Amino acid sequence: MQLNSVAVVSKVGSREAEEAARKVARKLLAKKAMVYTVSPVEVEGARKVLDLEELEAENLDLTITLGGDGTTLRTFRYLQNETPNLAINVGGNRGILSEITLPEIDTAIEQILSDNIFLDKRTRVIASCGGQEFPPALNEIYVNRQNLTKTSLFEIRFQNDTVTQRMDGVIIATPSGSTGHSYSLGGPILHESLDVLIITPVAPVNKLPSIVVPDEKIEVISNHDSNIIMDAQVIKTASVDEVITIRKYKRQAVFVRLKKRGLRQMSKLGFQGP
Repeated sequence: MQLNSVAVVSKVGSREAEEAARKVARKLLAKKAMVYTVSPVEVEGARKVLDLEELEAENLDLTITLGGDGTTLRTFRYLQNETPNLAINVGGNRGILSEITLPEIDTAIEQILSDNIFLDKRTRVIASCGGQEFPPALNEIYVNRQNLTKTSLFEIRFQNDTVTQRMDGVIIATPSGSTGHSYSLGGPILHESLDVLIITPVAPVNKLPSIVVPDEKIEVISNHDSNIIMDAQVIKTASVDEVITIRKYKRQAVFVRLKKRGLRQMSKLGFQGP
């Protein structure tokens, strides 16, 4: 893979991640790459941008994220195309989405330059409502009730089926997000390569299991005002009885992997050995 243009993104507010980003940026500059850093990270020879939105129009070969999963999720939200991402765990908890830690960066750069890598492509989802399309999510879209004193009646439509249930909300998760909030609510862990979605009810009045569907489109309607939450980072709203449409996003999230492994997310959760 050529590294003509690379963006380096650090965890917001983390001095450890910011210093790591400077080190990585200098290594890439030494390889004659055009490097973009995101404020407040500044490195001589690199181009500093104020926020990730400024990178949307750039033709990047690679992004490198330094932080936890939140940093990676935030970066993918601004990648409209399928720019590959190398995720480095710096100060993250489990770093489920990450591939390496900082001491492995030199090896990683050499493997990337020699094409000794493979690309791991993941399904993303995107929500729309009231004629407005929201940013894509890698893990999940969570629709919940705004009024916490009343239990909402949710109608979920997929294929030719409709499920109606009183509950606090519903999560539409990708296989990448199957180890996140969906899993904590009893949802299944799916292999990351699957091209399906998981519908996971949140506190249903009557016991309702998670449903795995191959659908391109899922519609959610609530009889109360709702929040639409993308990857636990962006919140939008929907009015009573407004149709929230959730689809697979037209472009996948692409991760740079240095080694082929089995269920990566299972390993990061501690279910498997090293």
